[in-house]
Amino acid sequence: MGARHRGREIALQILYQVDVTGHPPDAALELFKHNFDVKKDSWDFAEGLARGIFEYVADIDTLIENQSEHWKLSRMTVTDRNILRLAVYELRYREDIPSKVTLNEAIELGKKYGTEDSGAFINGILDRVYRNWQGDKKTKRAPLAED
Repeated sequence: MGARHRGREIALQILYQVDVTGHPPDAALELFKHNFDVKKDSWDFAEGLARGIFEYVADIDTLIENQSEHWKLSRMTVTDRNILRLAVYELRYREDIPSKVTLNEAIELGKKYGTEDSGAFINGILDRVYRNWQGDKKTKRAPLAED
């Protein structure tokens, strides 16, 4: 298993813990780090993802709800909701990660940790998020060159 794949799994577990227990993000990160033996590269990637998601969670949640037809975040399973947060964060804030990798990883996480419908559910929402995001990028004008 690759370091980034493992890092995503760890980030998902931390997001899940915060969502279910209400523990502060820093406490959840420390608890995980001190209770599990994780390779440094996987941990560094997971911690970066988790901290980024916690920083932008309000914007990420708004974006997910706007693209989730007939679904409120509160009605989604905790696992699906946090996989979506993870993927949307990567799509919007981590240009170093190819979009295709993010989409595939999210679907795989959904199939592994979610319900039998999670993969398709996550795919549908992320497809709308991605298409909307690509449209936004194309409609933005490049700055005018200065003379």
